[in-house]
Amino acid sequence: MPSTSCGTLLAQLLEAHGTKHVFGVPGVHNVELYRGLSHTQIRHVSPRHEQGAGFMADGYARATGQPGVAFVITGPGLTNIATAMGQAYADSVPMLVIAAVNKRHQLGLGQGYLHEMPNQRNLAAGLTAFAHTLQRPQELPEVLAAAFSVFSSSRPRPVVIEIPIDVLEDKLETGAAGRAPNPLPPPGPDPSAIAAAAGLLDGAKRVLLIAGGGAQGAGGKITALAEKLGAVVQLTINARGLLPSDHPQLADFGIGKDPGRQVMDQADVVIAIGTEIGETDYDFYSTKRFTVGTKFIRIDIDPRQIAVGPRPDLGIVSDAGLAAAAVGQAVNSGSPDTAWVQASVQRLSRIAATHREPEDPLYDRLLDTIRAATGDPILVGDSTKAVYRAGLTYRSPKPRSFFSASTGFGTLGYALPAAIGAKIAMPRRAVIALAGDGGVQFTLPELISAREAEAGIVLLVWNNNGYREIRDYMVSKEIEPLGVDPVAPDFVKFAEAVGVPGKRVETLDELASALRGHGPSAKLPLLLEAGPWIKG
Repeated sequence: MPSTSCGTLLAQLLEAHGTKHVFGVPGVHNVELYRGLSHTQIRHVSPRHEQGAGFMADGYARATGQPGVAFVITGPGLTNIATAMGQAYADSVPMLVIAAVNKRHQLGLGQGYLHEMPNQRNLAAGLTAFAHTLQRPQELPEVLAAAFSVFSSSRPRPVVIEIPIDVLEDKLETGAAGRAPNPLPPPGPDPSAIAAAAGLLDGAKRVLLIAGGGAQGAGGKITALAEKLGAVVQLTINARGLLPSDHPQLADFGIGKDPGRQVMDQADVVIAIGTEIGETDYDFYSTKRFTVGTKFIRIDIDPRQIAVGPRPDLGIVSDAGLAAAAVGQAVNSGSPDTAWVQASVQRLSRIAATHREPEDPLYDRLLDTIRAATGDPILVGDSTKAVYRAGLTYRSPKPRSFFSASTGFGTLGYALPAAIGAKIAMPRRAVIALAGDGGVQFTLPELISAREAEAGIVLLVWNNNGYREIRDYMVSKEIEPLGVDPVAPDFVKFAEAVGVPGKRVETLDELASALRGHGPSAKLPLLLEAGPWIKG
């Protein structure tokens, strides 16, 4: 009877589940994962570090809504990708990590085997929806189906499947892959909960609807619900683009500021959909913690999330789109206070655009230039001041088109590899990574990966000459700045050294021209360096 290895079976199963790309670093412990890839249509992308593989998978998943897949080796491969898993876990991003691990009879012995860890799965468990050690190759179809079920029907978070080297090499009958099961659908709302929501909303004249990253796939349904209710709509950073950027009910990100809280206090009902109501979205700019003093409805696919944080009058466990559609069908069209909506939107948009820092007007013009020059870009941000400003004022043209590492886990070095993943997923769209000169150095070698993968992103390095935000924070705390002035390379020369065109731009017009000249179909990435010196 013909046989195949477990590693080859994995490639066949991934393809059956719809996987089109894998981001990974091969090593002596996981080469069996690669045996079957060449016999599939799956494209392998090679980062320069496993953390880059994880961020690429993250950006791919955010741009598509489909899980990003990464291959890593035993031990350091898993620890290196752990930071990216932490970011994906915090932001509910579907990511499948396939990790090799030492042979079954070697696990936990502490005898100094190559890449040995005391318990690799335990390390992964705290950053995942679940982590599993495969004991027999025959179990692989079931375990992989469980992972894809998590991605399709519950709160999407990373899953790690570790496969011992001897199991990877084990043989089983050819054809064991079979057909991948249809993905489980997401849960819908309980009818009684929808009826209760309609009861709270009927007659309400002032409704505030807040949508978070968990509602990314429900833009049309949330827009329809907001229009039926005549609601003011607030979007968290990870939800930007859910409503058209010129929608008359869309208020810029003001819920994290005191004026936004005042609008909330004036509402008859507040609905929060797909948001954990986290600190980085709600409490960074306000003088008090987020509390709701009126009728409060929370909709989330994760029941635990509804139970923590501000306690709602009504909790609905459901997929965001299914619940929004059901509430929209159940509620009566009321008589919204249109004057209140208009005044609130205008006021919050004005407040959001208020310049807190001297650099804010420049950041606003920078962001306007990026969008005007590229049309409907995917903008991927690192932790840098221009991106923090974008979190308050940037209006994304579409869903899944603005994401950054400036919320939740908040890691540095995210933007460049995540943009590569997004570009590979969406090759016909302009993809811009906006990173500071300090943060980009965490993952700068991934620019070589972009060139190799023909991922024609634009890496826009905002050069503040060090960790500017941390320096300012230390000064505000009367701490002598220390460790905030890392030496940076000449970014343009670095780009040229790895075969990537680079340019320092002196004006916003020059930036716009460079962006327009680098069309979405470009195969080579482009590095542009800008900073506080830029004019326009």
